[in-house]
Amino acid sequence: MKSETMELHKKKAPIKVSCGVITLSDRFSNDKEGEEKDLSGKYLKEELAKKYDVDAYAIIPDEIDTLRHTIEEMIDNGIEVIITTGGTGLESRDITIETIEPLFEKEIKGFGEIFRAISYDELGAGSLLSRATAGIYRKTMIFAMPGSPNAVKTGLGIIIDELGHLKKHATK
Repeated sequence: MKSETMELHKKKAPIKVSCGVITLSDRFSNDKEGEEKDLSGKYLKEELAKKYDVDAYAIIPDEIDTLRHTIEEMIDNGIEVIITTGGTGLESRDITIETIEPLFEKEIKGFGEIFRAISYDELGAGSLLSRATAGIYRKTMIFAMPGSPNAVKTGLGIIIDELGHLKKHATK
């Protein structure tokens, strides 16, 4: 059942949204063909560009300082939504969650919960490996998704139609 109030809010939401994509991959960041091999980043860029502006893209190694610097740089350049892919697992090099969660001024809890619910329907208990999360930092929304193309499709499917509406509330 749709909410009339939510539908009204969505109609008043900004259409223009400036997006940035960050792929965390030790392998791709050191590969001159990394951008071609980055299927998840490529998918995000292509799908986001159908509705919004994709104004930044980076492939970086799984390094805390590099991720922080890249986020700060994107925000300083006017990016309003940052989507990261990769580095959300349980391995020692997976640093995305530990890096971005302390930055959040507000957490968007529903994103990770919905992501894991959908993943559970598709994968079963393997969805426990996902630590997808989202939050707001410096009036910029940051969504952290796993690195697999299927996970990125799931994550983007949750948020793509709501980004303008979310932006409206996040930037107040």
